[in-house]
Amino acid sequence: MQIRDHQLAGVRSCPSPNHDARPLDAAIELVVVHGISLPPGCFGARDVESLFCNAIDPCAHAGYGELAGMRVSSHVLIHRTGACVQFVPFHLRAWHAGVSAWGGRAGCNDFSIGIELEGADDVPYADAQYAVLARVLRALLDAYASLAIDAIVGHSDIAPGRKTDPGPAFDWPRLRRGLA
Repeated sequence: MQIRDHQLAGVRSCPSPNHDARPLDAAIELVVVHGISLPPGCFGARDVESLFCNAIDPCAHAGYGELAGMRVSSHVLIHRTGACVQFVPFHLRAWHAGVSAWGGRAGCNDFSIGIELEGADDVPYADAQYAVLARVLRALLDAYASLAIDAIVGHSDIAPGRKTDPGPAFDWPRLRRGLA
């Protein structure tokens, strides 16, 4: 996998309007791994993609009313099949972290890349997801010298008490082995 012009080559692009420029002095120094499913615990629909593109139907599910008007995004989503979709070019700021801090710095969106995995905290992630995630991370580490392997964290690490994803079902040792 390669990155060209801040986009993953050969990956489907689904541009999200939910992004803006990073601060001028902000280098990409962090990767945040998330877990998401819409409806919660259900996989295979394109509702996450719709959410990131401001096209979610608030009437499609009982819990979707609270999502109406939300403006969120991620740089990349990896489906359970391993299919990968890019929403925001890496040099731009996606809106994935919310209120967050890492290494004594607040506002992680400014200096991070967000990668969503289709999943839930208590459901094991798919083999294909680990394989594609490792390939994406290797490409990012190769493309951005400001990134380091120890700066790959979960959403729960940057927003403790507020977020739990990717959850206890995510196998961090497996990911680290896949990056070795």
